Amino acid sequence: MSVNVFNENNFDELVLGSDKPVLVDFWASWCMPCRMLAPVVEELAEEHPEVVFGKVNVDENPALAQRYRITGIPALVLFKDGAPVDGAVGVQPKASLERLFK
Repeated sequence: MSVNVFNENNFDELVLGSDKPVLVDFWASWCMPCRMLAPVVEELAEEHPEVVFGKVNVDENPALAQRYRITGIPALVLFKDGAPVDGAVGVQPKASLERLFK
């Protein structure tokens, strides 16, 4: 599975309307911790086809960041049935992130 790119135009359809859990990575290109976390998210996406993975660039989609009260990045938010149910802020080990959707 690949990591999707979510934005203000497709977020409601692809995240809130998904029948699978969705792990959203809120990030920015200038954020070094975000860059450190990206390969972990990509690895998880390959290993867990039962979960949809995607990224939201907070600089390009500030309304989404505000909507979900993202105040620090990287921020990972797990959505189930159209609602945020869990999350983590900052660089996390792979095992910690896997616990979000197990």
